[in-house]
Formats: sequence, C-alpha cells, structure tokens
Amino acid sequence: MKALQGIKVLDFTHVQSGPTCTQLLAWFGADVIKVERPGVGDATRKQLVDVPGADSLYFTMLNHNKRSMELNSKNETGKEVLTRLIEECDVLVENFAPGALDRMGFPWERIQEINPRIIMASIKGFGPGKYEDCKVYENVAQCAGGSASTTGFLDGPPLVTGAQIGDSGTGLHLCLGIVTALFQRETTGRGQKVTCAMQDGVLNLSRVKLRDQQRLDAGPLKEYSQFGEGVPFGEATPRAGNDSGGGQPGRILKCKGWEQDPNAYTYFIIQAAVWEKVCDVIGKPEWKTQDGYAKPNERLDKLNEIFGTIEQWTMTKSKFEVMDICNPHDIPVGPILSMKEIAEDEGLFATGTMVKVDHPERGEYLSVGCPIKLSDSPVEVERSPLLGEHTNEILQEVLGYSGDDLGRVISSGAVGEAKT
Repeated sequence: MKALQGIKVLDFTHVQSGPTCTQLLAWFGADVIKVERPGVGDATRKQLVDVPGADSLYFTMLNHNKRSMELNSKNETGKEVLTRLIEECDVLVENFAPGALDRMGFPWERIQEINPRIIMASIKGFGPGKYEDCKVYENVAQCAGGSASTTGFLDGPPLVTGAQIGDSGTGLHLCLGIVTALFQRETTGRGQKVTCAMQDGVLNLSRVKLRDQQRLDAGPLKEYSQFGEGVPFGEATPRAGNDSGGGQPGRILKCKGWEQDPNAYTYFIIQAAVWEKVCDVIGKPEWKTQDGYAKPNERLDKLNEIFGTIEQWTMTKSKFEVMDICNPHDIPVGPILSMKEIAEDEGLFATGTMVKVDHPERGEYLSVGCPIKLSDSPVEVERSPLLGEHTNEILQEVLGYSGDDLGRVISSGAVGEAKT
C-alpha cells in the first residue's frame, strides 16, 4: 500500500513550485489529477524544448506519476466539471497569480462550501502585506528571502544559488503543510487552507544567516574569513564566500587537475574535534601544540594561512583521493560533483534518487527520483502524462459521467478535443 493511497489531489499548478509539491504527493501514492488548459497545457511543456514535438524535460521531470485532464474553467460546463472535481477531491493545490481562483468564481469560501473536507493549498510569492499581489519567480524569491544578499564573495555582487530554493524549496514546504492538514482532518473532519509564500520558504532555508544578523550585535563574526583578514563588519550579515555556515571553518579548495577541470575541488572543514588529525594528514604536526594554532579561537585570524597550507596538500590529490584519505579520520570533506558525475553515479541509481524514465514521445531520459524514502511505501517513478491523456478516464472513473451526459461534456468544448 502507498502512503497516500486513496487521496485525490486536484492539481491546478504549473511551472515548478506547485508541480514539485504535487509530484511528491503523487510519488507517495496520491491520485494527482493535473488540470490543464485545452490545447495548451502547462507552459513548461514547450519551454526549453530539446526534442522537437515532445514535452520538454522541464515538464517531464516535474510531473511524474500524474494524470492529465484538459479543462476550460471559464466554460459553463467546465465550471460544472470543476465543481464535481472539488466535491470528489481531498486536496486542491494551486500556484496561480494572486486572485486567479476568485476571478474564476471559486474563492476559498466557495470551495469550502462545495467540500468542507477539502484542503486548499496555495503558493504565492509574498505573504500578506504591501507585496502580496506581486508576481514572483525563482530568483526574485531568493533575493527577497535573504539568500542572495548573503551569497557570493565579500568583494562581489549578491548571487543566486543554482539550487531552486525558491520554487522547489517552497513546493517541499507546501507538501509538508498538506500532509499535516490531512492528518489534522482525521481528528476534526474539516479541511483548511494551507499557504506558503516563496519569500517565507527561502527565509526558512536561510535561517543561519538571520542567526548571524543577530550575532552581529555582540561583535564580529569570528568564523567568517573577513575577521581574520581585518575587514570591518557592516550592519548586515555579509557575503561569506565558501565559509561554512555552521561555525566550523570550511572552504572550497583546489584539487589535482583544477587547471583543466572546473570541478576539481573539494570542500574541507577543519572541525575542532579532528584538528590534530588534519595536522597529521597535511604534514603539519607542529600545529597541534603550537601557540596560535592549537586552540580553535586562536586559529580564527590565521584561516587564510591554514587553508592555504591545506590547499597545497589537496592540490596533490584528486578530489576523490582527498575523500578516501580524510574519511577514515572523520575529517569532513566532500568532492564538488558536476551534474555529469551525478548523472553517472551508480549509487544514486541504486537508491532510486536517480532514475531512467521511458517516454512515448522523447524516449528514455534521466530524472531525479523521490528524495524521501519510506520503507513501507516504495516509489516507482512513472512518466509524466501527455496533455489531456486521461481526460475521459477521469470524467468516467472519478466523476461518474457516462452515456449522453459524458457526450454532453465532451461536445461542450470544456475538455478539449475528444481523446480515445
């Protein structure tokens, strides 16, 4: 049995943040019905297309295990079908622009009236306030959530991260809110509204930088490289390059072959508990007892020298050799893995974190599988649906339309062109 088997999700999401959420629900066994505009579908179906005539990887990698239904919610028969869907489903998820559902004639009050048990989950860019009506995308969320101002090097501009913490990160947060609301419904019998703002999701993932903002009141942040370099701190949490955010000094260091390979680097942390082992590994045993080096606080103004010395050692080893040497000593290190290396990692395929998926239009492609593993609810990643592929199936099996009534809905134009 799947963890969410029997739960029906009405998926009114598009692009990335919402589909991330509903894909997780589908992986956990929910029946996710993706509602799409007839003849058009989710905008990402045709964005960044690499195989002519086929859905893009942008779409396929965010919509596994779902069923697709075409529906024109502005059509009167379409409104009827949508009402029936709301009656039948346990969860409605949307990431429309603010006010879109209201303009359709389905505000939260109407949805709750139709089905008092339904969970309505929404992603918006900002929470209530002066920006609540603004449209937000990934990088805007990273900037407004505090991530960009604290990312990059001190002498450079703010930077966004390659990880989609605004879109996919918010989708993960919303998924947790949905399953929590479903759990509460078991006690109360009532649904509720779940909201997650992208700014809020990014801020939650940037909380250690808010921690440091408050620590500034007590003086300089000594684990930041700029302390050892004598650079004064300003009023806000600064950009810290590749310094560790956990209080243990760490940096990205060059490894053997860095001149040709842009990813021949390792992350190296000089955790206090293993300092003596670090000294032995890099050939500096005298640092274990030397004044100015033996104690963690004494080392903070010498981080450039210390990491420079460590880097002289890492540059003689490949990033994997560094890991092989350091791990037995419990020295925290990690190779900088490229997407090519990740795509070829047999271990990730063995755990289902990476999967190969077959698609009728584009053939086999690689995708990320479910990152959360449940021992009693294993995930089988199924391909994304073609546009409207399951329209008739949903009308009949979920909503109970048949005979002349089914013909009426199909002929109304509310559900796109008839598909067999």
